[in-house]
Amino acid sequence: MSELLEMLEMPFFRRALVAAALIGFTNGFVSGFVLLRRSSLALSALCHTMLPGIVIVVLITGVLNQAGAFIGALLASLIVGLGSIAVTRHTRLPQSTALAIFFTTAFALGVVLIPYAHTAQNLEEWLFGSILTVSDADLKVFFGIACFTLISSTLFMRPLLLTLFEPNIAAVQGVSVRWMNYLLYALMIFALMASFQAVGSILSIGLLVVPGAIVSLYTNQTRWLFWGGGVVGCLGAVLAVIISIPLNISAGPAIVLVLGVLFLIAYLGSPSYSPLKRSPKTNISNHTST
Repeated sequence: MSELLEMLEMPFFRRALVAAALIGFTNGFVSGFVLLRRSSLALSALCHTMLPGIVIVVLITGVLNQAGAFIGALLASLIVGLGSIAVTRHTRLPQSTALAIFFTTAFALGVVLIPYAHTAQNLEEWLFGSILTVSDADLKVFFGIACFTLISSTLFMRPLLLTLFEPNIAAVQGVSVRWMNYLLYALMIFALMASFQAVGSILSIGLLVVPGAIVSLYTNQTRWLFWGGGVVGCLGAVLAVIISIPLNISAGPAIVLVLGVLFLIAYLGSPSYSPLKRSPKTNISNHTST
């Protein structure tokens, strides 16, 4: 306890805790969309598209810093994610196929360009996270992403859920299904970018999937799936940062490990019924009636 109190006196540790809370809650909230859309594997592919974005920024600027890495990873993920949706809408290809083409091509480009990215800094911290090194400017970015994600999700929750479960009915009711799909992917990608600082591009998918999965073991109410996922993600990330110091392990992998352990505990103590057996219509009505 005394060691923890001493750590709390250090500005970098306090910033790391605030960042963990913001990132954990944002990703935990959005994990509800990931679970309902069943797009975990697709987002796993997007995680790997961060690499070419980072490498290209290094080639252009000649340096590897937080701002450049964030912008490069964000643009690469948006191009691949939204590009796959655009191709799907104008061809007969399923989105999984289009995403696989974009993802493998982008990742191959990143691998080819790495030898030309001459920088003295190590790419490892960008692959596995460096939350203990966040700055005040980084916290402002995380806060902005959290505000955009939570406000957009709350304002468009009903059309987003209609688009997920009943796109034909959504279209009849005047919902722009195309733009809702774009918004949904943008929300997931922005959340992915927030977790990039905490756990890196390799492990970021864990923070965007596990919280919602934990909550889904105990409820089929969408409002609890989203807000409960946010609370689980926040508490799990903060706890991981705290225990990473005395255990002398990296905070990024510690976050994913803690969430994995929480999922195992939740699974072992979960009821025998499947939490998502009820129809999607029940879920939508449960949410919109509140």
